[in-house]
Amino acid sequence: MRDKVLGMSSDLKEKVTDIRRKIHQNPELSFKEYETSKFVQNELERIGVSFQTGIAGTGVVGLIQGKNPESKVVALRADMDALPIQEENDISYKSKNTGVMHACGHDVHTACLLGSAEVLNSLREEFNGTVKLIFQPGEERLPGGASLMIKDGVLKNPSPTGIIGQHVYPELPVGKIGIRSGMYMASCDELHVEIIGKGGHAALPHLCIDPVLIASQIVVALQQVVSRNGNPATPSVLSFGKVEANGATNILPDKVKLAGTFRTFDEDWRMRAHQLMKEMATGIAISMGGQCNFDIGVGYPFLSNDQRISETFRNSALELLGSENVVDLDLRMTAEDFAYFAQEIPGCFYRLGVAASENEKAPGLHTSTFNVDESALEVGMALMAFSCVKELSH
Repeated sequence: MRDKVLGMSSDLKEKVTDIRRKIHQNPELSFKEYETSKFVQNELERIGVSFQTGIAGTGVVGLIQGKNPESKVVALRADMDALPIQEENDISYKSKNTGVMHACGHDVHTACLLGSAEVLNSLREEFNGTVKLIFQPGEERLPGGASLMIKDGVLKNPSPTGIIGQHVYPELPVGKIGIRSGMYMASCDELHVEIIGKGGHAALPHLCIDPVLIASQIVVALQQVVSRNGNPATPSVLSFGKVEANGATNILPDKVKLAGTFRTFDEDWRMRAHQLMKEMATGIAISMGGQCNFDIGVGYPFLSNDQRISETFRNSALELLGSENVVDLDLRMTAEDFAYFAQEIPGCFYRLGVAASENEKAPGLHTSTFNVDESALEVGMALMAFSCVKELSH
């Protein structure tokens, strides 16, 4: 099976590269992946894979039935959406859509899954069970396409016993993959804070209620929520990246707006921290004569890779790629809505190396110059297909 998967993936490399470039040239924002969805549907039809559409809007779900299709079901997932970034790469397949770019590798994920689908469909008489192909919209935007697909029944009829997802990783060279069992990625919440004071002349602060000073106190004080209330053994991050005051050198504004993020790995602590932050910010504002509106956009939960399915995946990667090419990953404070799937069924989310060499990292994710070494596509489609067959036989 190993040699067959590798051989087919090699034969499909040019085709899948072309698929990736077409998707990269025509990026679409979250929940607006209309043309990408049609493209995926056309490719599945070409391959001969049956599919459903309209799941969470633009989502597509394909089914490949092997022998004894009801014996076990495994899902493979790829996200399809792009980011609101203007691409600056000088490449023949540069984004045609102004201000929209595949800067997070979702074009690679979708292309790899389509390649895996073709491999698996060709091998369907050689494995038992069913493969569910999940092409997901809206990973980059709350509430997350994964949560909406689950509400639309993507994990039913048939119900997978496990799910595998991949993500490009510019910190690893092509040919290597990274995996971590257990806790891997953090939860992610958006914080939106409005501090209301009383504006006026900056030279007459006694006649004003300074929302800039109140906001400054709140930003500093909220760090104590993490440092003095959270368990030091549980990673947590609180960061504010946006401050809007709209005053001037001699003008105190009426209000200040803050925007930030809170991330952690414990759901009970997460909810407690939300309450503590609201109480502290509101209390500080009132004590200084102002008001505070504190809104929390509850985002993706933390992602935990199931121990059993991750171990099976690791063994598959070792067999396919060799021990020197399977890397243990550290915890990440970034977030992924694949976590919703992993909360419902056993999941394994791994990283695909896309840098040209060991000494040359690819440009960072979510940047205007992000790109990948396309040799990674062959590795990505082969590993998804091979690990799926191995999981079906487990």
